Amino acid sequence: MITLDRDELEFRFPEVHEDAVAAVNFQRTLRLPDDGRTYPLPPGLGRFPLRHVDDFADRAPEGWRARGGVFLPMHQAEALWIAFHAPGDYPVALKIAAGKINAVTGEAWTGSGIGSLNQDPQDYVVLPEQPWLDGFCVEKGKIRQFVAMPLGEGYTVEEQITGDAEHGGVQIVAVPMKAERWEDIKKTAVIRRRSMGPELMMASASPDMGLGMGGEMTQEIYDDPHGLDAWDLRHTRRCFVSLANSVAWAGITGEAPPLAPPTAQDYAKAGLPWFDWYGGDAKALEGAGVFKGVKTVGEVGAAKGKPLAGNESVMPGPVHTLSNKSGPTKPGTTVREPENAR
Repeated sequence: MITLDRDELEFRFPEVHEDAVAAVNFQRTLRLPDDGRTYPLPPGLGRFPLRHVDDFADRAPEGWRARGGVFLPMHQAEALWIAFHAPGDYPVALKIAAGKINAVTGEAWTGSGIGSLNQDPQDYVVLPEQPWLDGFCVEKGKIRQFVAMPLGEGYTVEEQITGDAEHGGVQIVAVPMKAERWEDIKKTAVIRRRSMGPELMMASASPDMGLGMGGEMTQEIYDDPHGLDAWDLRHTRRCFVSLANSVAWAGITGEAPPLAPPTAQDYAKAGLPWFDWYGGDAKALEGAGVFKGVKTVGEVGAAKGKPLAGNESVMPGPVHTLSNKSGPTKPGTTVREPENAR
């Protein structure tokens, strides 16, 4: 089952093992300058609110109602990162797509391949080794930030790779490790707790949006240390996360959207910290060559004569190396999964 509690999705597999749980939330963050420089990790500014599509069926767009899942609000040109943790350290493989374009490989999700895993190239991340994903894996050790833009205007990765503005949003598929493999691991090794831990919080037209490429940052996507045969493909969970522009969010939910986040320039001027993550000896994936042909939202905007505001270069403040601590497991309400996959 998939549950939603406190703006976090939990993918649970009680039929596989009581420990088989993966938690996912979506973090507000700074949009990095798209200036040719590579930046450290920006902060988390708190979770985006998540709501069930079914709870607003009378006001949600028809396409959202058909695929179910949840939705969250984003301002145009706002960035996000996706936080992962495994409350019980049970390994879970996650496939992440934007507009049904795999964020790790750049390949389109089609047919039965949605529920499968591939290792040549690897098209998924592994929990608890991978604590987050900030964008599209463009090369080894570097990603391009997830930035929300309206569908149909040529900004999104989906439109540039497929030529269509059909899906938008974010898609997640979760696959647990086989129970017998987990029991073997517990017998032969001491399992270290490696989950996201407390978030780094800061004080304080069409409704559909998709994700384009923003600024570049240092981030590694780690190789699967377990191998393909470790994953229980008989049991998968899928969830569609629609992105609503701020005006549509207010009209659908009756709630005010979150205020626009500070700019990277404001943050840097205040001397606030940036971050780094040390992954130990974990091997990083090479990145997807197909993304090299995709224009960033800044490049598309410039070509349209609509340069992005707040795109000036910044000098990051102090950079802190992060560590992981476990978070609690929480109950929640069930999220409807899509009935069919294309």
